[in-house]
Amino acid sequence: MATKKSAKSATRTSTKGVGLTAAEKAALKETIEDQKAAARGLEGESALLAKIAAMKEPDRGMAKRIHAIVKANATALSPTTWYGMPAYAKEGKAVLFFQDAAKFKSRYATLGFSDKANLDEGELWPTSFALMKMTPAAEAKIAALVKKAAS
Repeated sequence: MATKKSAKSATRTSTKGVGLTAAEKAALKETIEDQKAAARGLEGESALLAKIAAMKEPDRGMAKRIHAIVKANATALSPTTWYGMPAYAKEGKAVLFFQDAAKFKSRYATLGFSDKANLDEGELWPTSFALMKMTPAAEAKIAALVKKAAS
Protein backbone atom coordinates (compact mmCIF):
# COMPACT_ATOMS: atom_id res chain seq x y z
CA MET A 1 0.00 0.00 0.00
CA ALA A 2 1.46 3.32 -1.06
CA THR A 3 1.66 6.11 1.46
CA LYS A 4 0.70 9.64 0.57
CA LYS A 5 2.87 12.59 1.48
CA SER A 6 1.07 15.46 3.07
CA ALA A 7 0.93 18.69 1.11
CA LYS A 8 2.79 20.38 3.93
CA SER A 9 5.82 18.09 3.78
CA ALA A 10 5.85 18.06 -0.01
CA THR A 11 6.17 21.86 -0.20
CA ARG A 12 8.55 22.36 2.69
CA THR A 13 11.63 24.30 1.72
CA SER A 14 15.02 24.24 3.31
CA THR A 15 15.84 27.01 5.76
CA LYS A 16 19.55 26.53 5.16
CA GLY A 17 21.10 29.75 3.92
CA VAL A 18 18.50 31.99 5.48
CA GLY A 19 19.81 34.74 7.73
CA LEU A 20 23.18 36.39 8.03
CA THR A 21 26.43 34.81 6.93
CA ALA A 22 29.29 34.51 9.38
CA ALA A 23 31.00 37.48 7.71
CA GLU A 24 27.83 39.57 7.97
CA LYS A 25 27.44 38.65 11.64
CA ALA A 26 31.06 39.66 12.24
CA ALA A 27 30.45 43.02 10.51
CA LEU A 28 27.38 43.58 12.67
CA LYS A 29 29.40 42.78 15.81
CA GLU A 30 32.07 45.24 14.68
CA THR A 31 29.41 47.92 14.24
CA ILE A 32 28.24 47.33 17.80
CA GLU A 33 31.87 47.44 19.00
CA ASP A 34 32.33 50.74 17.10
CA GLN A 35 29.31 52.17 18.92
CA LYS A 36 30.58 50.97 22.31
CA ALA A 37 34.02 52.43 21.57
CA ALA A 38 32.42 55.76 20.67
CA ALA A 39 30.55 55.70 23.98
CA ARG A 40 33.94 55.22 25.74
CA GLY A 41 35.39 58.17 23.86
CA LEU A 42 37.33 56.19 21.20
CA GLU A 43 35.92 57.58 18.00
CA GLY A 44 36.84 59.65 15.01
CA GLU A 45 40.44 59.61 13.94
CA SER A 46 41.68 57.56 16.89
CA ALA A 47 39.18 54.78 16.12
CA LEU A 48 40.02 54.91 12.42
CA LEU A 49 43.76 54.70 13.10
CA ALA A 50 43.19 51.75 15.45
CA LYS A 51 41.37 49.89 12.65
CA ILE A 52 44.20 50.64 10.24
CA ALA A 53 46.83 49.49 12.76
CA ALA A 54 45.02 46.15 13.11
CA MET A 55 45.25 45.43 9.37
CA LYS A 56 47.84 43.24 7.74
CA GLU A 57 50.20 44.51 5.06
CA PRO A 58 49.88 45.54 2.27
CA ASP A 59 46.38 46.76 3.19
CA ARG A 60 47.65 48.69 6.23
CA GLY A 61 50.02 50.69 4.05
CA MET A 62 47.29 51.40 1.49
CA ALA A 63 44.88 52.47 4.23
CA LYS A 64 47.50 54.84 5.66
CA ARG A 65 48.01 56.41 2.22
CA ILE A 66 44.26 56.76 1.70
CA HIS A 67 44.01 58.44 5.10
CA ALA A 68 46.70 60.94 4.09
CA ILE A 69 45.01 61.54 0.72
CA VAL A 70 41.62 62.18 2.34
CA LYS A 71 43.13 64.54 4.93
CA ALA A 72 44.91 66.50 2.19
CA ASN A 73 42.03 66.63 -0.30
CA ALA A 74 38.76 66.56 1.65
CA THR A 75 38.95 68.55 4.87
CA ALA A 76 35.13 68.54 5.04
CA LEU A 77 35.17 64.78 5.73
CA SER A 78 35.57 63.48 9.27
CA PRO A 79 37.47 60.27 10.07
CA THR A 80 35.26 57.59 11.60
CA THR A 81 34.55 53.87 11.40
CA TRP A 82 31.69 52.26 9.52
CA TYR A 83 30.81 48.57 9.95
CA GLY A 84 34.25 48.10 11.47
CA MET A 85 36.07 49.73 8.54
CA PRO A 86 37.99 53.01 8.32
CA ALA A 87 35.62 55.57 6.83
CA TYR A 88 35.14 59.27 6.27
CA ALA A 89 31.84 61.03 6.92
CA LYS A 90 30.11 64.28 6.10
CA GLU A 91 27.41 65.50 8.48
CA GLY A 92 27.53 62.16 10.31
CA LYS A 93 26.96 60.02 7.19
CA ALA A 94 29.69 57.82 5.71
CA VAL A 95 30.85 59.04 2.30
CA LEU A 96 33.75 56.67 1.65
CA PHE A 97 35.35 53.67 3.30
CA PHE A 98 38.31 51.32 2.96
CA GLN A 99 37.67 47.59 3.23
CA ASP A 100 40.79 45.51 3.68
CA ALA A 101 40.99 42.20 1.80
CA ALA A 102 40.89 40.16 5.02
CA LYS A 103 37.49 41.62 6.01
CA PHE A 104 35.56 39.25 3.75
CA LYS A 105 38.50 37.09 2.62
CA SER A 106 38.74 38.87 -0.74
CA ARG A 107 41.70 38.82 -3.05
CA TYR A 108 41.88 42.62 -3.01
CA ALA A 109 41.09 45.61 -0.82
CA THR A 110 38.20 47.89 -1.75
CA LEU A 111 37.78 51.64 -1.74
CA GLY A 112 34.05 52.23 -1.62
CA PHE A 113 31.70 55.18 -1.74
CA SER A 114 28.20 55.43 -0.26
CA ASP A 115 25.22 57.10 -1.88
CA LYS A 116 26.21 60.25 0.07
CA ALA A 117 29.29 60.64 -2.16
CA ASN A 118 28.91 63.25 -4.86
CA LEU A 119 29.99 60.93 -7.69
CA ASP A 120 26.76 60.89 -9.71
CA GLU A 121 27.49 60.86 -13.42
CA GLY A 122 24.66 60.06 -15.82
CA GLU A 123 22.70 56.85 -15.32
CA LEU A 124 25.61 54.64 -14.25
CA TRP A 125 28.80 55.19 -12.24
CA PRO A 126 31.11 53.05 -10.10
CA THR A 127 30.76 53.13 -6.32
CA SER A 128 33.64 50.84 -5.36
CA PHE A 129 37.10 50.12 -6.66
CA ALA A 130 39.40 47.13 -6.23
CA LEU A 131 42.81 48.16 -4.96
CA MET A 132 45.71 45.74 -5.30
CA LYS A 133 48.58 48.13 -4.60
CA MET A 134 49.15 51.82 -4.16
CA THR A 135 50.93 53.45 -7.08
CA PRO A 136 51.33 57.12 -7.97
CA ALA A 137 48.64 56.66 -10.66
CA ALA A 138 46.26 55.03 -8.15
CA GLU A 139 46.92 57.82 -5.64
CA ALA A 140 46.08 60.46 -8.25
CA LYS A 141 42.81 58.69 -9.14
CA ILE A 142 41.90 58.31 -5.46
CA ALA A 143 42.62 61.99 -4.78
CA ALA A 144 40.36 63.03 -7.66
CA LEU A 145 37.56 60.71 -6.50
CA VAL A 146 37.86 61.89 -2.90
CA LYS A 147 37.67 65.56 -3.95
CA LYS A 148 34.61 64.91 -6.09
CA ALA A 149 32.90 62.70 -3.47
CA ALA A 150 33.33 65.34 -0.76
CA SER A 151 32.20 68.29 -2.87
